[in-house]
Amino acid sequence: MTILLGADHAGFALRRILADWLIARGYAVAEFGATGETAYDYPDAAAEVGRRVAANPDALGVLICGTGIGMAIAANKIKGVRAAPCWNVESARLSREHNHANILCLGARLIDPDTAIACLETFLHTAPSQEPRHLRRVEKISELDAEAQTV
Repeated sequence: MTILLGADHAGFALRRILADWLIARGYAVAEFGATGETAYDYPDAAAEVGRRVAANPDALGVLICGTGIGMAIAANKIKGVRAAPCWNVESARLSREHNHANILCLGARLIDPDTAIACLETFLHTAPSQEPRHLRRVEKISELDAEAQTV
């Protein structure tokens, strides 16, 4: 599986740390967005990764900006994306398990690299729950996607 990583300038350094961590564990990585710490607009990276994740139901993405919030807002505008800003292992686990998140959003100004790695590892190793209550709720999110397309 290729993990799609995107970052703005605030998330660039953390994206490189996560990319190196993933590669060391045998994952293929594709990186998008900022190429350094020069100003880069987070919606552009969110759109690039979000569109690729939406086009491939098995894909997972990671978006990193200063807080993770802007990336999540932007990525969630793309039909089929469920981007979750996470700040600890429990939020990363629950985003996958309960919400079937397909993009992990991290705030480079809010969490340290070790916490980010722990969140990523948890996100990658947590399967979406197939319990009816979670499936029903994720389906309702998909219905909102469809509704937004008609408004």
